[in-house]
Amino acid sequence: MTSPSADAHVLLDTHPTHTSAVTATITGPRQNLARALLTARGFEALHEDTLVMARIDNEEPYWAEKAAQALTADGITTEITPRLREAIDEEWTWANYPMPWCTRAEIREVSNEAQKIHDDIRHGRLIIHAHADDSGTTVAVGTYRDNDKSVYLHGENHLRQIADTFNSPAQALTAFERLHGDTMRPGPAPITDTERAATQARTSLDAPATEPEPPTPRPEIVPAYAADAGDHDAIFEQFLAAHGDWEKWRTFSDDTTHAIHESQTLRIERVHEADPREAAWTVAAYETPVSDRMWHLTATGTTPAPVLQTLLHHLAEGDGWDTAIGSPVGEKTVTAATKPLTDAGWKHTVDGRWIRWTNPSGDAGIQFDAFAAQKPNSTLVTWTIWAGRSIDHPTWALTASPYTPSSLLADLAESLAHGTGARTHTPVKVRHTAHLITTPTALPPSAATAQASRSH
Repeated sequence: MTSPSADAHVLLDTHPTHTSAVTATITGPRQNLARALLTARGFEALHEDTLVMARIDNEEPYWAEKAAQALTADGITTEITPRLREAIDEEWTWANYPMPWCTRAEIREVSNEAQKIHDDIRHGRLIIHAHADDSGTTVAVGTYRDNDKSVYLHGENHLRQIADTFNSPAQALTAFERLHGDTMRPGPAPITDTERAATQARTSLDAPATEPEPPTPRPEIVPAYAADAGDHDAIFEQFLAAHGDWEKWRTFSDDTTHAIHESQTLRIERVHEADPREAAWTVAAYETPVSDRMWHLTATGTTPAPVLQTLLHHLAEGDGWDTAIGSPVGEKTVTAATKPLTDAGWKHTVDGRWIRWTNPSGDAGIQFDAFAAQKPNSTLVTWTIWAGRSIDHPTWALTASPYTPSSLLADLAESLAHGTGARTHTPVKVRHTAHLITTPTALPPSAATAQASRSH
């Protein structure tokens, strides 16, 4: 039997910023009954006279129509706007639904059960103890507060289901850890984009505030050894374009580019996707096109742009080598190579076979290995130019063989001592992980007792 008119009027409409959410606006006297009926049908209060239904399965228009029918049956005048009516009448289904045998009604039933699980978690009726990743699918284990029934949940959003039940939290957690110990994490999983959008729709009719664009980072001028690496490929292309006596050769894999001087006695190898700690540049010099290599030099992909440009400039303008092949690297060569550092007052130390020059702040330097210098055919590094935390943990490094020209080394040392470059600090945005509820994820007393009993 239909009750007499309650005088209240309910207008159901689409949410202004959420694609599927529905709003209910109550006007007129005696609104309490309408508000109670809407709440029972899945609407939640936004303002005194406005409620919102925002679900995780995009089925709000369907359930809004069911709510309208219930309100009408109780004598409450209910109006559905044309755009909501259009959404109600629209035929749609999920793309790539994992259970293709289900009818549209069965799909809606599955997603409604997922909505109930979501609401139970959101309102604290279902406490999630832990979650894990199962080959790309989120799984979780939790316990209902009212009956202590523990459940194993599989999936997320409209596909979340109860896959198994347990008699106690301890039993559930033991099974969950056995299955997902490698990826198991405490508490609920971070909320999904769908859950976040539903939460925003329930709390505001306005579009989510857009975060202001971060300010454009301003470069600062720093010593060359602390500058940004920049775009090494662009620097290389500029070098080749400016020096026609160098010819570029690309390997079949496109991972590496070679540049060869017209004399065919000087060659550059550029590895484009090298690990930052590995050599991205190799320079090799030969006495004749068919002779053995005289010297070589390598540089990592994080080498600052000013240092790399100094190296390439010297290769283009250099005027020969100053160490005869087969003769030992003498004091004169070492002194000439490091003179810019000595003149700049860099700290000079001798530690056995290693001679080092380090800047006052200790974050850049050059090392000469006297033992390696006497073993030209070994794989030991004679010269190491570096910057960073230490020579053992550099941000970048450049290494050279015994007969590397002292004029080239001196140019690089000059760049370290007096060169400058640009460094840009990009602010790092800290992302705060959100969860469905803030209820502590500690086990209920029964679970804690059960676990304690197993540990003895």
